Amino acid sequence: MKTILTIQHTQSIHHTNGMVGSWTDWELSELGIEQAKKIGKNLKKELDGKRFVMFSSDLMRAKQTARYVGEYLGIEPVLRRELRERSLGRCCGKSVQWLRENQEMQEKTVDDKLFSDAESRRDEWNRLKPFFDEVMGSKSDNIIIVSHGDLLSVFNAMFMGLDVEHMNHFEVFGLAGGVSYLYENDDGKRYMKKISDLSYINI
Repeated sequence: MKTILTIQHTQSIHHTNGMVGSWTDWELSELGIEQAKKIGKNLKKELDGKRFVMFSSDLMRAKQTARYVGEYLGIEPVLRRELRERSLGRCCGKSVQWLRENQEMQEKTVDDKLFSDAESRRDEWNRLKPFFDEVMGSKSDNIIIVSHGDLLSVFNAMFMGLDVEHMNHFEVFGLAGGVSYLYENDDGKRYMKKISDLSYINI
């Protein structure tokens, strides 16, 4: 049985100041730091000594979340650029209001881009796919992945065996601090038993 826990990074400063996240390297807020510590503390009790490997986006808000969680679990996160949030191009470093006023295109399909230098959902899918295949084919049975909302929605679609085009109509999207439990049994059947569970930051 392969167990994959995904953790969406906790509250970041960009969640509180009206700025775009994407590839802008925001740190966690003070609340986000406390939330990450709560996740680590609660997972330590729940996982009961099981050994995990942890991969994290190399953007600061995910990296910090992974570090605080990892301190409780005795894990050093492995940073992977493939786990970054979707790049929104020229609006990185700008406000959400600026994005709304200046976007070049509305996103209606996985091939649309808000800005010409941004990633589409298909671009994001193609960036993530080699990492996804690596994880699913690895000998590690217990894996934690710390990343971002948009990226993890793509990961969820891959895990369910969907094609990228299905994301034109459906996706499983989480919230900051959400913890998901995904399983693949020895016959290759996959299960999603917890999706973006926010109780880990509240207990």
